[in-house]
Amino acid sequence: MTPETTGTPGIVVVPHTHWDREWYLPFQRFRLGLVRLLDEVLDTMAADPAYRFTMDGQLAALEDYLEIRPERLGEIRRLVTEGRFAAGPWLILADEFLCSGETLIRNLEYGMRGAGELGGAMRVGYLPDQFGHCAQMPQILRQAGLEHACLWRGVPASVGRDAFAWTGADGTAVRTQYLPGGYGNAVALFTGPADGLTGRLDAFAETMRPWHPDGPLLAMYGADHSAPAAGITAAGLRLATLEEYVTAHDPGTAGLPVVHGELRSHARANILPGVVSARMPAKRLMARAERVVARYAEPLAALWLPGGTAAAKLLDLAWRRLIACSGHDSITGCGADETAQQVAARIAEAGQIGQAVVDLVASSLAAGAARDAVVVVNPSPFRRTGLVLADVPESHPVLTAPGGARVPAQRLELAPTLLDETVMDDLTLLLGRVHDRELFGRLIVSWSAECPERDGETPEGIFTVVVARAPATGYEYTDLRAAVLDAATARPGPWRVRIVAEPVVTVAALVTVEAFGRTVLTPAGIPGMEDPAVEDPVAEAAPTGTGATEGPVSGIVPTGAGPAEERSAEDRLTDEKAEGASPRGSEPPPAEGVLGNGLLRVAVAPDGTLSLRSAGAEIHGVGRIVDGGDAGDTYNHAPPRHDLLVDAPLHVEVETLHTGPLTSVLEIRREYAWPAHEEGDGRSAARENVTVTTRAELRAGEPYLRLEISFDNRSRDHRVRWHAPLRPGTGESSAEGQLSVTRRGTTAEGGCGEEPLPTFPAEGFVAAGGLAVLLDQVTEYELTGGELALTLLRSVGFLSRNRNAYRDEPAGPQIATPDAQCPGPATMRFAVLPCPGSWHEAGLPRLAEEYRHDLLTVPGDSPSIGPSIGPVARTEVARDGTGARLEVEGAGVVLTALRERNGALEARLVAEHPHGTEAVIRGTFTAARRADLLGVPGERLETEGGEVRLPLRPFEIATVHLIP
Repeated sequence: MTPETTGTPGIVVVPHTHWDREWYLPFQRFRLGLVRLLDEVLDTMAADPAYRFTMDGQLAALEDYLEIRPERLGEIRRLVTEGRFAAGPWLILADEFLCSGETLIRNLEYGMRGAGELGGAMRVGYLPDQFGHCAQMPQILRQAGLEHACLWRGVPASVGRDAFAWTGADGTAVRTQYLPGGYGNAVALFTGPADGLTGRLDAFAETMRPWHPDGPLLAMYGADHSAPAAGITAAGLRLATLEEYVTAHDPGTAGLPVVHGELRSHARANILPGVVSARMPAKRLMARAERVVARYAEPLAALWLPGGTAAAKLLDLAWRRLIACSGHDSITGCGADETAQQVAARIAEAGQIGQAVVDLVASSLAAGAARDAVVVVNPSPFRRTGLVLADVPESHPVLTAPGGARVPAQRLELAPTLLDETVMDDLTLLLGRVHDRELFGRLIVSWSAECPERDGETPEGIFTVVVARAPATGYEYTDLRAAVLDAATARPGPWRVRIVAEPVVTVAALVTVEAFGRTVLTPAGIPGMEDPAVEDPVAEAAPTGTGATEGPVSGIVPTGAGPAEERSAEDRLTDEKAEGASPRGSEPPPAEGVLGNGLLRVAVAPDGTLSLRSAGAEIHGVGRIVDGGDAGDTYNHAPPRHDLLVDAPLHVEVETLHTGPLTSVLEIRREYAWPAHEEGDGRSAARENVTVTTRAELRAGEPYLRLEISFDNRSRDHRVRWHAPLRPGTGESSAEGQLSVTRRGTTAEGGCGEEPLPTFPAEGFVAAGGLAVLLDQVTEYELTGGELALTLLRSVGFLSRNRNAYRDEPAGPQIATPDAQCPGPATMRFAVLPCPGSWHEAGLPRLAEEYRHDLLTVPGDSPSIGPSIGPVARTEVARDGTGARLEVEGAGVVLTALRERNGALEARLVAEHPHGTEAVIRGTFTAARRADLLGVPGERLETEGGEVRLPLRPFEIATVHLIP
């Protein structure tokens, strides 16, 4: 029985539910309702062979159910195989803007694979309740073999039919079924007296027929957390799964209205944009966990670990947790506090699992390097020069690369040597603190006992233990035990026990590492120096600028230079030299509150804002902090009727923390008095004193200023934003996120009872009006009043307010969420740079890759001391033992994933460039082929000398299998 052959021809009913896995209740409490719902649905389907059901497009709900009802697995498999029960294609209904593009792809991969094991995934990209849709979704769906999408929110007013051609960032189009009235547009169809059904059907048809002039109408019969009624087949209507209805239409898009790019219009439905800035700490955790798993753990395990380790299973666990947390009521932060706590715990667990895999790789790498050495690993697919921190013995403060050449280094700070001092009446108690060789997190080097003579006093016994991170001497516990027992016997207590660390200095080293490769740094002494300081052999490559560039007026002043090209850090260091850097020791000391590295010059103004000067522009007034009220909720920001904005600091202090050729750091402390909370239609007269600390760091070879902004949030019901001025007349921004760069204006389309605030999400970077910001996490931004504003924190006290000035209807129950006020320490990291040209001319994708992915450092663990490197890579290693022999180049070409798949390396790339480009892949492979997003092999690629050249459309996603 199919919907094409039975029942009333005018309407097709799709029984379904929309299941929020966790929301205003935590997951386990919601799951009880899920079990009841699916019990009822399966019983109904067993009794009525004509009944059909669609499980919300997400497999996770079925997996959650089968954990409780494993005995019904066979029943579900039969129904899915018969086509009566639609499962998948997603694992979870994710928010498309608050996770990475790679997480979205893995979500679809896990969902389709899992649904396939049950009998087959629904062949429709069903996206019923997400708060808008990203620009790459059409390409993601089509590359997974799905020819149809189906959605509700974000559709612009220009669409007047229930189907349109959605064209993604790369030009891929997918036929999209629009759901006028939402995913529950027929929820009341069977509510009421049976004799009133005809009238309800007529009313439904009258409402929906303008959207669909010809053919059967789609009646979505279902709602949140509820099962469709049993017995509806008796009404004689045609029943179908969503897949049956949608795929009955031609997947072609000819003649359909065309919509380009992301779907974030408020015209047809609320898109609830405030979720981007709700519970910001969770967004920070998510971004870091995704990076650890996708860009460190998975690629490094594929390149450096032998087969048969636990890495594959661990990575599977990590990905499942990340995907689960990407849910549209999870990472959004619009759930109850209990839900948010569980989401944060799962995100943390995903990151910890990823870090465990990194630790596994690290132990493999460390085993091949001397105990006193530092292994530096490059997580990027191109040669990198970057700064790393290392703790080295003060007696050996110079780091040398393989071959003995000195590495440029700068001394930062000396670690304290006295770790602990305790008086013990019984010296043998010391042995209880020693774990084999470990004491205070370090390893024992030596010990001594002494009883200094004192006039007229009983001499005090002093027992000293020296520890180190990488001792160069041998050790036997029995020797230490004998020394302690002998001392305790020779002299009763008390004993003063001192734990002393070997003097260690922290240095910043400028290191060059091959693509996905490693290098080993070895400490060395400086002959003839009793109190050595770290030499800087290339100080002239990174001078500190002189003179302030403060200005009384905020804004951008062009300097006449052209746009920058995409360049490596090595190229940028060369640029510094060419611009007349002074030899070390001859340049004047920098002025207080001024930083410079030959590429960028920074000065602090009296109000704590920054002036930036580069070859392309001069910007003043960067970093104004603005605190305003927020009478909204987790879904929508809304200022109080009588708002008060606070942007003037009461006091400003500037302190220089480090000044040097490789890194210079300023700390700017600004004191404010912020209103304590909401009060009536405005903000309270009571104030909370808060110090906003900005750590500004400028590194050699980097054209951007690294910023870390932190404060202790004691206020409630407010929003804190960071502002920077733009060129006059700036009317659009370019924001990277989810494998695309999207152009946006200064307004948003409204029309559905929600204030169309032009606040938008960005993941990797945002550029506008001569300024660019490299981001560490998904961040809300807005172009407002001639400035770029980034949201640092948004504090609200309700999941949803019944009365929100910027939204007509509630978005959920009015539940108090005190944790969503985000009390306590708040920290945000990003980098800022002048960007006088376009984002691609400035090479922002490359800069974002470098900024977001630090070089990885691993202490050596080999018993040997001194230079060494072992052959630990699973792939062929370069002749010098430092490279893993995989490199990816190309203007705007970004690597999003690298993993082992069925004996091959699977690399996923995206062309983040507005024009066609070419990816060049080099490695030790002998053959290559394209694949779809699910890993299904495709066409063979021409390979010559371990090199593949792959032409790419603008924003094309390409998955390539590299075969050994």
